[in-house]
Amino acid sequence: MELSLNPHFRRHYTAFNKAVKVNALPKQKLAELASLTIDVPSKRKFHLLATDVTSAPRPVAETLGDRGFVYQPNTIKGNKPIVIGHQYSFWAWLPETSLPKNGNWVVPLSLQRVSSQANKEQVGAKQLGELLANKDLPFGEAFCVEVADSAYSKPAYLSANREHANLVTIARARGTRVFYRQPAPEEQPAEKGHPIWYGKPFHLKEAETWNIPDQSAKTTFISHKQATYRVEIQAWDNLVMRGKKACQMRQHPFTLVKIRWYNQKGEALFQKPLWLIVMGDRRMELSLLDIYQAYLQRYDLEHFFRFGKQKILLDKFQTPDDKHEEHWWRLAALAYLQLWAAKDAAAHLPRPWERYLPVAPEKQPTPAMVLRDMSRIIQQIGTPAPAPKPRGKSPGRRKGAKFTPRIRQPVMKKGMPKVV
Repeated sequence: MELSLNPHFRRHYTAFNKAVKVNALPKQKLAELASLTIDVPSKRKFHLLATDVTSAPRPVAETLGDRGFVYQPNTIKGNKPIVIGHQYSFWAWLPETSLPKNGNWVVPLSLQRVSSQANKEQVGAKQLGELLANKDLPFGEAFCVEVADSAYSKPAYLSANREHANLVTIARARGTRVFYRQPAPEEQPAEKGHPIWYGKPFHLKEAETWNIPDQSAKTTFISHKQATYRVEIQAWDNLVMRGKKACQMRQHPFTLVKIRWYNQKGEALFQKPLWLIVMGDRRMELSLLDIYQAYLQRYDLEHFFRFGKQKILLDKFQTPDDKHEEHWWRLAALAYLQLWAAKDAAAHLPRPWERYLPVAPEKQPTPAMVLRDMSRIIQQIGTPAPAPKPRGKSPGRRKGAKFTPRIRQPVMKKGMPKVV
């Protein structure tokens, strides 16, 4: 309700809840509005999409339905990183910029709550399929690359949207996975029998099974503290993974990429390398540097989640209705989209204790910088809505009226029947 105290909000605070109850922003509408702010890539030859899941903690909302145990980082060592609440699957377009990178921007495309009985990766795959099938969006025909974390390297997710020939998936693989090379033609049995589907194994933990990489590249990485690191990238082509009857993964070969960072002393920066799965019909059009830079930009999603929860109250709306909560998350994503659309009109307004910092007009503004100047931008734009007119006082509740208490909902676990 504190948002209704904003001077730009001209109505009564009760109108705030009424606006949230109305489903004024359907799922596809957010992506269609975002597409108006999306430019055709110029530096790279593909649209870069990213996905991840974030939690909405609601541990004390006993009347809120379909709550479950979801992941939440815990700063206290030894505690389980879980919380009771909801989780949301998020898709965004990652922009390229001609200015030196200062703000970590993403353009929200789709936001959907994951049911307690649903699989978050399959929900994300369905969202992506809807984005690619929407003819009002530029992703159906253009070359698209999606980046995702290790949770999305499962066969069920990787095989979900393979009918789209313009899509290439870059997903992180856990260091304990085992992949396989494709069998050589001479290994096939001459007589009748089951064909050989998998060749020699490729153990990510056992370097003696890797052999010589098919591709290799080197580059440098400069950290925020201006430390320079050497980056070595290696790749092995046409590997396959085991799947199930529902997803025959031997029909979807991929490129396996290994990335390691080294300091100036030649020591490895991290104990384990970064393994990436690159799958899709057009994966060979990507260079190793394209794959490396595309996956690094995936971490901009984490900045969106932090900024959204701290500044635009992404997970702060308290309601016992899960539908109203979903409406609020879409409205918050729409508010972030407005910041993205207004970034070129925003002025640099440092805090009094930040005035010693050098002004950097040549850099792209951060979402926090645009948020500080958003009040001035709204005043200049104005609103087409007429001024509200009071219609008298509501009679309110009748004297002695009693309401039925809301039902206390149980915390859901996988496999439990949903309480209606």
